[in-house]
Amino acid sequence: MKSYEIYQVDAFTSEKFKGNPAGVVPNAAGLSEPDMQRIARELNNSETVFIFPPDDAGHDVKLRYFTPTTEVPSCGHATIAAHYVRAIENQLEPGRVIQKIGIGILPVDIVKEKDYTIWMTQGTIEFSDPLTGNARHSLLSALGLAEQDMDERCPIQIVSTGHSKVIIGIHSLTKLSSLSPNMSALSELSKSIGCNGYYTFTFASRPGTILTHGRMFAPAIGISEDPVTGNAHGPLGAYLVKHRLVEHDHSMFSFTGVQGEAIHRRGTVNVKVKIENGEPIQVQIGGTAVIVFKAQVEI
Repeated sequence: MKSYEIYQVDAFTSEKFKGNPAGVVPNAAGLSEPDMQRIARELNNSETVFIFPPDDAGHDVKLRYFTPTTEVPSCGHATIAAHYVRAIENQLEPGRVIQKIGIGILPVDIVKEKDYTIWMTQGTIEFSDPLTGNARHSLLSALGLAEQDMDERCPIQIVSTGHSKVIIGIHSLTKLSSLSPNMSALSELSKSIGCNGYYTFTFASRPGTILTHGRMFAPAIGISEDPVTGNAHGPLGAYLVKHRLVEHDHSMFSFTGVQGEAIHRRGTVNVKVKIENGEPIQVQIGGTAVIVFKAQVEI
């Protein structure tokens, strides 16, 4: 039997019981894959992250992510939570950490002011063709949306920065808040379109610091609704630039998105999109976190 520390961390917030909860196991060496899956199922967060020593000199730390039902290659809020715990445990100074995750080797920047803010560089930006025909019809039906609800500027499109999401733009925050999707239908659709996450967003109704409000559903991987999704906001940032839905200085676009309001777990994600020749070429997401509790498990 070996004892492992487990943290419960709320990411993309500085308030406990807000944002997106993630399990963090900071010293996971020795855990088998079935062990990690059992821990993730027991904690029942959308993701639990396991931190391992590096495999080689090419990176500083290795992370693996599990939902309650499966391993996933990348997770925004769990990455923020993992590096927040590492920073607190080791009293890290500001700097850059190179992490190895399922989508490759990428940098994470640690910013320290009164508290730590973590910035995750995401993976390669990829756009699929917009969903049309039966796929579009099935998606709108599963979400309970009509054509008049849709923002006509926004194609329904799968976008990835390492872990793909379907980006769906609608007109109304009221409609966004009232969505009650058919989770079985969304799970079935995931099989045919090859994407498990559905991110529905709308632009904020008033000018201000918040640009977007959103909700994310991923029932095919055991997540009915994810509170605050870093791996949706990154693709969203690239999408907004790609479709010229926002103004920018032609080198960088930054915004803040809000998610989780409908399920009373409000959190905010900061996004930076690097731009060349009018196209998005790199995305970073950033946020704060707070430790809710720490425990131990013997396995």
